[in-house]
Amino acid sequence: MSRKLAPLPVLALVALTPACAQGDVDVTSKAAVEKIVREYILENPEIIEDALIALSEKKAEEDAMAARDAVQENHDLIYKSSHDYSIGPDDAPVTLVEFFDYRCGYCKRSMEWTLALPEENDNKVRVIFKELPILTAESEKAALAALAAGEQGKYAEMHRELMTLDNSTGFDPEDIDAAAERAGVDVAKMRADMESVKLQKVIADNKSLARKIGVDGTPAFFVGDEHVPGADQGRVEAMIKNALDEAS
Repeated sequence: MSRKLAPLPVLALVALTPACAQGDVDVTSKAAVEKIVREYILENPEIIEDALIALSEKKAEEDAMAARDAVQENHDLIYKSSHDYSIGPDDAPVTLVEFFDYRCGYCKRSMEWTLALPEENDNKVRVIFKELPILTAESEKAALAALAAGEQGKYAEMHRELMTLDNSTGFDPEDIDAAAERAGVDVAKMRADMESVKLQKVIADNKSLARKIGVDGTPAFFVGDEHVPGADQGRVEAMIKNALDEAS
């Protein structure tokens, strides 16, 4: 915890007091005040560190408030888009939203845990998936393939297949097609749907929404007005628990 800072003018007066008592400083002189303040800071350099800590804490508080405001302003786009796919009951008391990229290693490692959240929470949690392909061009192709599979009722199956592809070699068109076949998807129809303006707009809208609410990396998890950047499962589970406690 940072120490409390006295305002700079107060510091200046404190520093001036001994000199004033001796009657050899003109307190109306700007140069004299600046000299005393400079000498005081040089003798007590820790106040610079305190000031930087206080400034950082203030900035963090302001950023957190701005983020919550942005989430509130875009609530329906986050939680009620008709283009999103989800798992868990539609009427679950708590909804978790995940922004992810199929080539994100942290997203891949979080997949099984994310998919298990509804069952692990007695079906009181619904998970919404939002494709945010920001890493590579292949990420966007994979996201379009998942949405196209969703047009055939195979989103969850395709999501799992894409998440298990090898990042170094597994995102060529042939690999995505093979993943679609394993998921039971009509590949020809999938490829046609991937070119549709409708699905491309979903991706563009997700990217626009991410910018509005300050998501610049994946994964990112949202519950209500709160969010956790990164694959911090402990923090996400705590966020879910708090939301469930409030809903009960």
